Amino acid sequence: MGRLSGRTVLVTGAAGGVGSAICRAVADAGGTPLAADLKQPRDHGLDVTSEADWQRVTTEVERTVGHLDGLVNAAGVAAVGSIEGTDFTQWRRVLSVNLDGTFLGCRHAFALLRKRGGAIVNLSSVYGRVGNSNLTAYSASKGGVVQLTRSVALHGAGLHPPVRCNSISPAYLAGPMLDGIVGGTAYPGLVEGHLKREIPLGRFGTADEVAELCVYLLSDESAFVTGADFALDGGLTAR
Repeated sequence: MGRLSGRTVLVTGAAGGVGSAICRAVADAGGTPLAADLKQPRDHGLDVTSEADWQRVTTEVERTVGHLDGLVNAAGVAAVGSIEGTDFTQWRRVLSVNLDGTFLGCRHAFALLRKRGGAIVNLSSVYGRVGNSNLTAYSASKGGVVQLTRSVALHGAGLHPPVRCNSISPAYLAGPMLDGIVGGTAYPGLVEGHLKREIPLGRFGTADEVAELCVYLLSDESAFVTGADFALDGGLTAR
């Protein structure tokens, strides 16, 4: 029997590197991932910033499955910019996807999760814990995700059966988002080397490592874990 055998998990941002790795890990653990993304076919298409889209997707899940066992809010975007270099349009886009999208996911999936009890995993970042002068909007959005996670966890803990909620805060992960951040600088090669040297373990994380932690948080192995934020950061925030 797999760790997630018989469980259905909705994963947002499923077309991205992290989201697709989470879907594979859920399937490998015996679960059924429901992949949702703007780039998915229409029946799985989801703009996480649209409440109407969330209502449509959760209504379809209720019609076809009847419940949810897990939700992973993995959709996210980043924008490079200091407080002086970030315009309000960039700010609103990053906050809308990263924070509003996570809120809408938790809100609209909750009724399906509470039917049998379940678990939510929200993707935050180490920059939800510490600041970054050049990732102003991203840091603010991910800090909000951590606090939202705690509030949702406290609400879900009082239910019978409970709905647990935790977050994961990775450091830099090898993949498209990091490439976009580095590529937006004047000296990408130097910036990439600097970022890697900031991590005590001396390397970037991987999407598969995030996915494996998601499986743990979705499974019964973490039945006594809720309201926690897990730093998956190679020791970066231990300094």
